[in-house]
Amino acid sequence: MEKLEHSLFLVDLFNKIFGRALSYLLALVGIEVKNPEHLVPDYIVMSLFVALFLMLFLGLSSRKLRLVPSKLQSILELIIEAFESLLVEIIGEDGKKYLPVIATIGLFILSCNLLGLVPGFMSPTSKLNVTAGCALVVFVYYHWQGIKSKGLFKYLKHFTGPIPVLAPLLLPIEIIGHFSRPVSLSIRLFGNIFAEELLILVIASIIPFFLPLPFMAIAIFTSIIQAFVFVLLASIYIGGAVAHEEEH
Repeated sequence: MEKLEHSLFLVDLFNKIFGRALSYLLALVGIEVKNPEHLVPDYIVMSLFVALFLMLFLGLSSRKLRLVPSKLQSILELIIEAFESLLVEIIGEDGKKYLPVIATIGLFILSCNLLGLVPGFMSPTSKLNVTAGCALVVFVYYHWQGIKSKGLFKYLKHFTGPIPVLAPLLLPIEIIGHFSRPVSLSIRLFGNIFAEELLILVIASIIPFFLPLPFMAIAIFTSIIQAFVFVLLASIYIGGAVAHEEEH
């Protein structure tokens, strides 16, 4: 595996520009960096690239909205409507207020998944650190929304179930179940993207031109599916957290 890995130009450039400055800042808090030119790992640089790209692309695209939409505007509207329809179907009309977070996570993960198919780049989601970060955002967000919707004590009460006698049994099961969610979210996404990226890399190292193309086409499909599954589960978790007793 190590022989297949190679240095990425964008990562090297980022560390060359910002490495020494970041090393100096870390030294101020007592952290010594031995090699500033390899300070920031590839997945962080790629994640920053995706975030910057989405901000610029979506920001510029939204500045020229028209009543008669262009092809680009129509595509973006379809994507946003797909996120909104999913939230409304799972949560109801109140689900629309969660659109900014769900759409942001969905577009970020999808872009990260597809980035590895571009020569000279890698998928940040092929690293467990990135997928775990996304999963923890969902974990914290849906608990926060549940507390906002029900209040702290009422939200904590639903962990014990409707029957007080069974509370000692249900409470640890609920806690384990909730903590297993970010684990399953992160490992599922990481495993799929890492496997497909490794497969394409191995095949490209053997026959670098035409043989990897069918696998890259399949990777586009699986990247979309994995982003959808992540968003779907995140929406379900939010729906379960904000659902009131009379809705069960």
